[in-house]
Amino acid sequence: MDFSTLRTLISRYCVGEENWVDSRTVYIGQKEPPPGTEAFIQQRFPDNRITSSKYTFWNFIPKNMFEQFRRVANFYFLIIFLVQLIIDTPTSPITSGLPLFFVITVTAIKQGYEDWLRHKADNSVNQCPVHVVQHGKVVRKQSRKLRVGDVVLVKEDESFPCDLILLSSSRDDGTCFVTTASLDGESSHKTYYAVQDTKAYNTEQEIDSIHATIECEQPQPDLYKFVGRINFYMDSEPVARPLGSENLLLRGATLKNTEFIYAVAIYTGMETKMALNYQSKSQKRSAVEKSMNAYLVVYLCILISKAIVNTVMKYVWQADPNRDEPWYNERTETERQRHIVIRAFTDFLAFMVLFNYIIPVSMYVTVEMQKFLGSYFIMWDDEMFDEELGERAMVNTSDLNEELGQVEYVFTDKTGTLTENNMEFIECCVDGHVYWILLTLSRTDHELTVFCRPPQEHEELFFRALCLCHTVQVKEEETVDGIKHGIHQGKSTSFYISSSPDEVALVEGMKRLGFTYLRLKDSHMEILNREDEIERFELLEVLTFDSVRRRMSVIVRSSKGRLYLFCKGADSAIFPRVISGKVDQIKARVEHNAVEGLRTLCVAYRPLSQEQYQEVCQLLNGAKLALQDRDKRLAEAYDLIEKDLILLGATAVEDRLQEKAADTIESLHKAGMKVWVLTGDKMETAAATCYASKLFHRNTQILELTTKRTEEQSLHDVLFDLSRTVLRHLSGDCTDYGLIIDGATLSAVLRPSHEDSNSGNYKEIFLEICRNCSAVLCCRMAPLQKAQIVKLIKASKEHPITLAIGDGANDVSMILEAHVGIGIMGKEGRQAARNSDYAIPKFKHLKKMLLVHGHYYYIRISELVQYFFYKNVCFIFPQFLYQFFCGFSQQPLYDTAYLTLYNISFTSLPILLYSLIEQHINMDILKKDPSLYRDIAKNSLLRWPIFIYWTLLGVYDAIVMFFGAYFLFDNTTFTSNGQMFGNWTFGTLVFTVLVFTVTFKLALDTHYWTWINHFVIWGSLIFFVVFSLLWGGIIWPFLNYQRMYYVFMQMLSSGPAWLSIILLIAASLLPDVVKKVIWRALVLCRIFFTNTTISISISISIQKYLIMLYIRHSHLESKISGR
Repeated sequence: MDFSTLRTLISRYCVGEENWVDSRTVYIGQKEPPPGTEAFIQQRFPDNRITSSKYTFWNFIPKNMFEQFRRVANFYFLIIFLVQLIIDTPTSPITSGLPLFFVITVTAIKQGYEDWLRHKADNSVNQCPVHVVQHGKVVRKQSRKLRVGDVVLVKEDESFPCDLILLSSSRDDGTCFVTTASLDGESSHKTYYAVQDTKAYNTEQEIDSIHATIECEQPQPDLYKFVGRINFYMDSEPVARPLGSENLLLRGATLKNTEFIYAVAIYTGMETKMALNYQSKSQKRSAVEKSMNAYLVVYLCILISKAIVNTVMKYVWQADPNRDEPWYNERTETERQRHIVIRAFTDFLAFMVLFNYIIPVSMYVTVEMQKFLGSYFIMWDDEMFDEELGERAMVNTSDLNEELGQVEYVFTDKTGTLTENNMEFIECCVDGHVYWILLTLSRTDHELTVFCRPPQEHEELFFRALCLCHTVQVKEEETVDGIKHGIHQGKSTSFYISSSPDEVALVEGMKRLGFTYLRLKDSHMEILNREDEIERFELLEVLTFDSVRRRMSVIVRSSKGRLYLFCKGADSAIFPRVISGKVDQIKARVEHNAVEGLRTLCVAYRPLSQEQYQEVCQLLNGAKLALQDRDKRLAEAYDLIEKDLILLGATAVEDRLQEKAADTIESLHKAGMKVWVLTGDKMETAAATCYASKLFHRNTQILELTTKRTEEQSLHDVLFDLSRTVLRHLSGDCTDYGLIIDGATLSAVLRPSHEDSNSGNYKEIFLEICRNCSAVLCCRMAPLQKAQIVKLIKASKEHPITLAIGDGANDVSMILEAHVGIGIMGKEGRQAARNSDYAIPKFKHLKKMLLVHGHYYYIRISELVQYFFYKNVCFIFPQFLYQFFCGFSQQPLYDTAYLTLYNISFTSLPILLYSLIEQHINMDILKKDPSLYRDIAKNSLLRWPIFIYWTLLGVYDAIVMFFGAYFLFDNTTFTSNGQMFGNWTFGTLVFTVLVFTVTFKLALDTHYWTWINHFVIWGSLIFFVVFSLLWGGIIWPFLNYQRMYYVFMQMLSSGPAWLSIILLIAASLLPDVVKKVIWRALVLCRIFFTNTTISISISISIQKYLIMLYIRHSHLESKISGR
């Protein structure tokens, strides 16, 4: 082993080389290397199958059952059902088993159907055809059968089936154009390069003759990083060529403006970068469901306490032998010999079953039905229908409806979500003179160009600079008759494509101003000027754009032999390098356009002599040939070349926002939500969009946490500087802060480092900075980084509710990670919509979904949950009190039919309807006043004080019902014929008061009355009366004994019973009526005082105005009299 190898191993395993991954060897075309070159070791790689589903046919039942019984309620009812089967209990096992079976079955069917849709979507992707080169011929295969090493033929407008290394293309220069909208959100065209040694291979036979292997890193999720090399086996020694990210075509991207390409598969299936950036789909639970589980635990403790108290009291009661075995209920010999511990435990379980109705399974059935039926209101909402797309809002899962009313953080994608990704040239400023374009109302016909002054030398240079300083490609279309026209031949049928939509907008803007870019041919750029003359410029050098320099340049030679350096870039990158020009006028216009939210660029030039050009060539060639620090040396060369510029002017381009996007973000801010933009786009582009969408305002102080800044200072210093900045202004100053962070810096913040002891605090410092910023922009984000940001905020100490919204496959991880995921049915496919919880046609629909639907859903389900616990306390607490009067014998107070139907029939339908259609505030008011959303934030209606209030209210009503009936009938328990009331009559009386009280309570809480409310509320009471008459008025042949026969009629035949029912209902509802009266009085007082304050303010203003007029009049009179 040589020392270099030893040094590599030590650095890798002892020091800890960052991001080190093992390599893989790929044999192109599955061909073995020549003998003697290297050992042939065929590695095993996964097939190209994509899996987004959760279940399989074999694991669905056990996995789904496990997930469902993880719910505390489902597990509790399962235990109760088993207890009822094992021991002799006061009630039938059917009362617990049937509702539980119904809940489990309905939930399983719903979740199974959703997963079947995911299977269906996976199959459509996995079975789509791909073209593979085998033995010199093209063979069709299903995508799932593609293997690592296969050579694939991809045609224009087709998506790449897996991650590929580009071997050759139909273009002579070996390049191809690709859109990566589904990966990083950018729908612009990017250029990728074929391997130099194979770019001329354009037939299947030539491609099949390639004998080479590829060594590359194992798959990792970073979209922008790839390291590898390709080894060609010629007659002599193998020739190695480097491979980088410019050679890698990613799955999900689409081939554009290139007829076909040949490429070799290196990562397939779930190992592709797109799949590695997918977040695993997990079951989401709402805050309301978590509150329900917490309340369930409390009520379970109450239940156990009741059972323990009754069990103890039973044995205290039976300590007297005369009470232990009454003559009518003597124990058998087996019961006498049973150990007291076993008897006590059996009695404890029996009491548990008797009181288990305090936690009704019907609540969970009702909640499931409310969520399922309530979700249709979103889908039926005509205001959330988009006529352009012909799409309505979709609900993929109804489990999170109420979570829409609890959102605190909104994470949104930019391209295609906030914007239409449709750049439009607005104006340009040349030497302080503004050029702009006016369009007719149709925005397509009769474009009018308005000039402020005749053309001059600088103006001509400015237009030529924008026609030459770009990387735009021209794509020609064929007309109907099949004849291909050039851009200058009659009516234009060509269009521009570029990696930057800004460049396309600028070139199209110049075309409207009279200078048309035609093509790049044989290293010459052609322009059609205003006189319809074609000008040719030789393209000598391109100094490409990068986010650090924030500018790009070209060096061209005109047909007259003049050399020019044209440079365009951000104002901060151009102004410091300018030595002459109308800097002040242009700077003022740039600032004005920036305030308007327009994307601005400055344009400058520098004439070059032949000697200067030779020096530039030497600088660039020296930097390009460097093997180490090539990027650094190129940057230094660019810095030396791009200086001593003459300022020509500036441009303004608008990235058209989606309709009402700015209004939606403003409403979300007013509602108390923090909005973050997470995008894969460049910082400058994203920042301009943030200003246009009112995420950043004119007075927002921008804090940058970017690679450019961390290169100047250490990350530690930058973080602490920003922290001091935001904390310094917390007291007194109302400065509005906005934070911008890029993906590379975020990785450094989140990366655990053992070298720096302070790095552990970086996350907390970063979160503290974010908390004090009104808005945050995260740019250059990989899909997995978007999910990491969401996860970071979710795990912070406040545990806020998060929502993620996006339209592309690059947003899927973020959507799955957030509490609520919303997909937009955009132009970038339906991956986001398919993997989301909800899907909407446009970003503007988010406003109504949260502020109206979310508000209603939360209010309704909160009332439903609290009301269910309340009415079951009212239901079961009298049963507990009754045990003190029946010797703790486990005697039920209510009949079995009443026990079974109370939650299923008598009281469930009114609350279900209430939870579907209740509107405590008008819909228009909710839309006009977003601040009302703050009133329900942080699960305010399901907090412990409110829960305790409802529980105490239930206990109060139960005590009034039980003891009211007990004392009122203490001496008057006779009917008109002198017959005494029995225990079933007493229980029926309490139950009748109970049903009417809880129903009237709901009627008092109802604000939005319709005929359906009246029908259901009064209909349920009528149904109870009719059922009781039939149940006790007919001898049913299927019953062994009928203890309720004639009981209800006998009770109604008694005048005191009628009076008792009315009095007890009134006494039970008294707290609700008093609360309602006091509340309305407070509201009226507030309105009165508000109006009075306004009236006083108006009166004071009028008085001040009159006094001012009097003073002026007196002053005028004194002047006149003085004269």
